[in-house]
Amino acid sequence: MSDTAVTPSTATFDQFGLAPDILKAIKESGYTTPTPIQAKAIPVVLSGRDVMGAAQTGTGKTASFSLPIIQRLLPQASTSASPARHPVRALILTPTRELADQVAANVQAYAKHTALRSAVVFGGVDMNPQSEQLRRGVEILIATPGRLLDHVQQKTANLGQVQMLVLDEADRMLDMGFLPDLQRILNLLPKERQTLLFSATFSGEIKKLAATYLRDPQTIEVARSNSTATNVTQIVYEVAEGDKTGAVVKLIRERGLKQVIVFCNSKIGASRLARSLERDGVVATAIHGDRSQSERMQALDAFKRGEVEALVATDVAARGLDIAELPAVINFDLPFNAEDYVHRIGRTGRAGASGDALSLCSPNERKQLADIEKLIKRPLDLQRLTVDAPVRHHHEDRPLRRERSEARDERSRRRTGGASGSYDRPHHHRAQPVDDFFLKPYEPSPASVRKIEETAASNGGAPQKPAPKRQLAALLGGLGMPRKTPSSS
Repeated sequence: MSDTAVTPSTATFDQFGLAPDILKAIKESGYTTPTPIQAKAIPVVLSGRDVMGAAQTGTGKTASFSLPIIQRLLPQASTSASPARHPVRALILTPTRELADQVAANVQAYAKHTALRSAVVFGGVDMNPQSEQLRRGVEILIATPGRLLDHVQQKTANLGQVQMLVLDEADRMLDMGFLPDLQRILNLLPKERQTLLFSATFSGEIKKLAATYLRDPQTIEVARSNSTATNVTQIVYEVAEGDKTGAVVKLIRERGLKQVIVFCNSKIGASRLARSLERDGVVATAIHGDRSQSERMQALDAFKRGEVEALVATDVAARGLDIAELPAVINFDLPFNAEDYVHRIGRTGRAGASGDALSLCSPNERKQLADIEKLIKRPLDLQRLTVDAPVRHHHEDRPLRRERSEARDERSRRRTGGASGSYDRPHHHRAQPVDDFFLKPYEPSPASVRKIEETAASNGGAPQKPAPKRQLAALLGGLGMPRKTPSSS
């Protein structure tokens, strides 16, 4: 029977009994007061008990399990260079590459003053650097399920000494079809271990997974399951499907958004929208599963540096992205899975900051909107958004489209001798000059005429007899040597 942890809301990091090196790293990271999920989860994890933690996205779930993991592993930390002194003792599984990279960055920041080693492995990049790092030994391993199994198969990762397992965003791993991989990994781990399951949502499948692999877990919920943050303003705009691109441009311009994530349901839709936004003067790039890992990381880095205004993404980026003070997110498409809405809008309003979640709803997305309102148990503010015409912004150093068209027409008139009527009808294609040679009837050349006359004269004016036909088998070499004709007697 699970129970709920209760911790005073006035808790501080000093009250958890964390080592001075960890407290120093926390202070350098800019944190002074633990969030509610951290205040409730850290003492329970330190006690060694299994945990099911549910909290809204952006409330500090990563620190709620990474800090106690580092604290519990400190007695086994070693400065030895021998890989045998650095086995994998804590395994953190995440559904996406972006989330794995984000968790690894946090773990490295919190453990930087200790002798503990950490590494992250995910697909889409070369395995050799990851294999070399694993061979040198790491105590904390962050991984995606597929790439971890690759390393296990190549015997570069040994999970026989894992003491703590974390399933981060476990519901997303199930949605992405990772359950068979999870079962294979869990069968490779020691039976005696501490298992922590953290997620923003708890579905029936998650509870079933917890009942199978967790031992008497303590449930920690700091907010109602599947709820959204109160500091995020949620607005739904009714627009026609064909006006959505113009609506995104209008929202970005009218609200002065210099950094916004725009979510699409499909990869091709994300790429198409990014190109359309670029044509409208919005600096945009797309991130989805068809792009290589290096391209995705470059796009994220450019977005974090402020070089990109709009990051158009599929739900691959809905988990784990931690953009400081992201002012807004826009749902170009309402998600098919209502729980994805909670994760999408969780990219803004993080760490207590305010944010806006703007969604575009076409008439054929009414069912998805109803599913979202049913999940979060509240109606959303529905407003109409009128898009009069596509908004086009051009760079000052480029001529306008009409000016470029008039310049082409002027050049065409010059080539055709100033023919009038250039504006009487639209020109869809530039007229190409036609050579008169191709309009004349065929006339044989003088040389070919002389050759024909000479041939006729040599034959005495009689028409040339065609050569006798050869048998087909002879042409194909099937008759052997030619036979001699028998002489007449």
